[in-house]
Amino acid sequence: MSLALDAVAQDLLFREARTANTFTDEPVTDEQVQAIYDLVKYGPTAFNQTPLRITLVRSPEARERLVKHMAEGNAAKTASAPLVAILSADNEFHEDLPALLPHFPQAKDMFFSERPVREGSALLNAALQAAYFIVGVRAAGLAAGPMTGLDFAGVQKEFLDDDHTPLMVVNIGKPGEDAWFPRSPRLSYDEVVTTV
Repeated sequence: MSLALDAVAQDLLFREARTANTFTDEPVTDEQVQAIYDLVKYGPTAFNQTPLRITLVRSPEARERLVKHMAEGNAAKTASAPLVAILSADNEFHEDLPALLPHFPQAKDMFFSERPVREGSALLNAALQAAYFIVGVRAAGLAAGPMTGLDFAGVQKEFLDDDHTPLMVVNIGKPGEDAWFPRSPRLSYDEVVTTV
């Protein structure tokens, strides 16, 4: 059975797409990032919640502050990428639920009045949205380099507040020279899928 998405788009989004480790110096514009977000915001989440927050690191001063929190193997990539985004989960996402879920505005207080519940839901659903964001970067013809090798507490203190939990840092741009490591293996269908 074939997919509705043509083979070229499948390659762009998945088969040929890779985590980029080097980038050209071609800038990534705010218009490109807005187009990416305006596409991926439609990805499904529980209760239509939108906990993902994106902090674009553009200034040299902010970049320097971020690089000091990256793991040794990620620092140079983060220092040289045309654009870097800090993806985080907003633990107060429930405040937007009455507008995002107008047919069920009481969900805000019925399900998310307690902070630990919100934190768990924000983490899961922002991670979903982060995955959509990475695919959206690819759909824009750009490469993404998502990384979790960083000092999360340091990034939170430096760029966020207590209501935002950092998830990852994503380097974004056109792939540069020797951008890719060899493709790593993936598990086969039979290793992953069971039927009950």
